[in-house]
Amino acid sequence: MSCEISVMGEGRSSLAGELCVFHAAALKPRLLAIATAGVDQEIDLAQVSEVDTAGVQLLLLAKREAARAGGRLFYVNHSEAVLEALTLLNLAPDFGDPVFMPAEKREFR
Repeated sequence: MSCEISVMGEGRSSLAGELCVFHAAALKPRLLAIATAGVDQEIDLAQVSEVDTAGVQLLLLAKREAARAGGRLFYVNHSEAVLEALTLLNLAPDFGDPVFMPAEKREFR
């Protein structure tokens, strides 16, 4: 399965599929074009089924380039795969986006 980016409306897009090394090079130009539009952008990550370090690097790059272009990039609705990668790499604070664990995955004591 590839990774696709879809524009859902002005300032809002979504990623779906495997955000991994096999698809990062093909996704990079389109993601950076969206990120560097110079306005605030929101990218929904709910449909990301897999992510590896290449995918995480691409997300960080897009966020940095958005700021450089005078806009802000927000990631929302982080999928379980994205949450696992950010937790494993201890990078959630570097993204600066609110990250919420789905209720069905929380452990209550």
